[in-house]
Amino acid sequence: MAGAAVASLGALIDVAAVAPASAQSFTYNPLPPRPKPPKVANDNQMLVQATEVDYDYNNSRVSAVGNVQLFYNGTSVEADKVIYDQKTKRLHAEGNIRMTDADGKITYAEILDLSDDYRDGFVDSLRVDTADQTRMAASRSDRSDGNYTVFENGVYTACAPCKDDPKKPPLWQVKGARIIHDQQEKMLYFETASLEFFGVPIAYMPYFSTPDPTVKRKSGFLMPGYFPGTTNTGFGAEVPYYWAIAPDMDATITPRFMSRQGVLLQGEFRQRLIDGAYQIRAYGINQLDPGAFSGQPGDKQFRGAVDTKGQFALNDKWVWGWDGVLMSDYYFFSDYRLYQYRDPLGSFLLLPTEALSQLYLTGVGNRSFFDARTMYWLSYSGNQSQVPIVYPVIDYSNVLNYPVFGGEFSYKTNFVNLSRDEAVFDPITTVANTSSLCTTASADPLARTPSQCLLRGFPGTYTRLTAEAQWRKSFTDPLGQIWTPFASLRADAINSSVSNQPGVSNYLPVGDTQAFRLMPTVGLEYRYPFINIQPWGSTTVEPIAQIIIRPNETYAGKLPNEDAQSMVFDASNLFSVDKFSGYDRVEGGGRANVGVQSTTQFDKGGAVKVLFGQSYQLFGMNSFAVQDSINTGLDSGLDKPRSDYVASTSYSPNSTYTFSVRSRMDEQTWNVQRFEAEGRANFNRWAVSVLYGNYAPQPELGYLTRREGILTSGSLKIATNWVVSGSARWDLEANKINQYVLGAGYVDDCFVLAANYVTSYSYAAGTAPPVLSHAFMFQIGLRTLATSSTSSNSAGLQ
Repeated sequence: MAGAAVASLGALIDVAAVAPASAQSFTYNPLPPRPKPPKVANDNQMLVQATEVDYDYNNSRVSAVGNVQLFYNGTSVEADKVIYDQKTKRLHAEGNIRMTDADGKITYAEILDLSDDYRDGFVDSLRVDTADQTRMAASRSDRSDGNYTVFENGVYTACAPCKDDPKKPPLWQVKGARIIHDQQEKMLYFETASLEFFGVPIAYMPYFSTPDPTVKRKSGFLMPGYFPGTTNTGFGAEVPYYWAIAPDMDATITPRFMSRQGVLLQGEFRQRLIDGAYQIRAYGINQLDPGAFSGQPGDKQFRGAVDTKGQFALNDKWVWGWDGVLMSDYYFFSDYRLYQYRDPLGSFLLLPTEALSQLYLTGVGNRSFFDARTMYWLSYSGNQSQVPIVYPVIDYSNVLNYPVFGGEFSYKTNFVNLSRDEAVFDPITTVANTSSLCTTASADPLARTPSQCLLRGFPGTYTRLTAEAQWRKSFTDPLGQIWTPFASLRADAINSSVSNQPGVSNYLPVGDTQAFRLMPTVGLEYRYPFINIQPWGSTTVEPIAQIIIRPNETYAGKLPNEDAQSMVFDASNLFSVDKFSGYDRVEGGGRANVGVQSTTQFDKGGAVKVLFGQSYQLFGMNSFAVQDSINTGLDSGLDKPRSDYVASTSYSPNSTYTFSVRSRMDEQTWNVQRFEAEGRANFNRWAVSVLYGNYAPQPELGYLTRREGILTSGSLKIATNWVVSGSARWDLEANKINQYVLGAGYVDDCFVLAANYVTSYSYAAGTAPPVLSHAFMFQIGLRTLATSSTSSNSAGLQ
């Protein structure tokens, strides 16, 4: 029959009520309405579109032929021919079949025979594509009870077919003599299965099961892992079991079977609530051979740990949370290479020195910030008495939304209270006996002096409350000059109680000290930009001058310094009003900061920015020339009336290349005190960066010789999905590469393969030789099936 036919087959159960399909344009004309029968299941209408629709009144069959499209209960069927049998209530389709269900799953086949509710039937020569890009194929599948689908000679993969050659085997696939899909359990069961890569079998499994691709979380065993172990623990294997307790909580139990020490049990519980989430991890082992750790903290029968973290929202601006760690001994995590001992990348190379336990409350407003937390660091090195306890540290800052005297007004506060049991000394020189003097209890500990050691952490308690208010306003005069007056007032109330341990009195007053420190500041900043426009672009040259007037820093060098120990003077902080990095020190005395800044913008893209300047101590005491317990400011370039010169240059010709140079030069000899040059290039297929650093000796800080080195890194996309990368740090003074990383990885939509090798030297104080550490990390992942990773770490002397 020529032409197109459209029929609503909901009423075709009674085919005698339908007019013969003899017209060129088919129209359904029902008889006068009759009482409707009682509504039963699957009473939804079935819509069919086809080139030709034929009715077999004798056999109660309706046939649709030619470009058939059938829609029923959210499922569509496309085929060359579809036959619906009223008596058996079965749907039979043939030729180029494409069936799409309500979930987006697409089934391709040559023959399809199903009941009209799709609960039972069979399909020959089928391929199934799911909405999450997984695929199955089989010579035949049988469906029963609306739940079970059995694929004969089935193939499963999460890889897309090759665009150039769809018949080419995918990167990986799992074949099974039978694959059973239990739709209610949402499980796939594979019988007599094999795992193939590029069509080559590499593993055989008589039986295994996995959740179907629609499952995001389901109870069951996860991919096993291998633990290379150490001589003390032996090698081991992990078999994790995941338990999906409820939609909002789950648990993972991971026993690790160790060849020498027995079974290490690991458990993790997680729960997500309406306003946040938390998790708890627990570890425990009853060691079979504690003597393997003879003379070490691990020489005990039971060892274990607990760590937890969580965060909850009070509203859209406030959150509170915690991190916590408890251990039976401080070597437990490192001996068994457990979670808390790893860095964020999972590597065991850059080993952390402590674990942080804290309780915090944080609030963020439009122009305000609040943070309060208590902190306790659990030392992995056993020096717990030298680690401070902070209870608490509180920060609050706010910028008013309205002007004050026409300018911007802001204020901030900081409160800290901490304690430490034992002093922390670091050697200034590398002479062996001096190092011993600083790090151990020597025969004459009172000999520790500021010329030999730095007091990194004082013993005792320390409390400080800081409040500071700031105001500034900018004016532009008719000549284009920009004037910015500013003022601030800072007050510090300090109470310190320094224990009289050996050598501490050489650095700080021992006993109780109460101090009040007030620092009023007024200043003026001046800028006068000159703009030159050329056909190729524009250049802005801007002289900058800043004058600051304030009194001397009181109690300079006589109070503990915990948060202002870092001091690097360069172009980035040339115009900072207070160049100290924390609150425990405050810059005092009159100072002028001057410099010139130039920015060139090219019309064809790219820019060059240059800054050069110097700082001058105008009057009063120079805070950076005052020796404190750790010599902050000494050898910084600011510890003299005329500072060293600082300069920086950056050039970006386009989005591909970036070059920058930062330097500090002696103000009398122009000798380079600090120099860094960096270049970066980022193309479509490769990226590279090179950083060269050259730093003059800083004897007052313990750096007796010049430090010079090169850090390089790069990555290359050698193929569509293959990337190799590497980095190396070359110590030019020692003429040795003291760290390098080599890695390669393959990533696509269905498979991940990555391998990394890392090695580095850790240098100890005094004459101890450097320790060479190696780490190898390997990861493989099959999307929707499994992800596994393993790593090994070793260390030796060189």
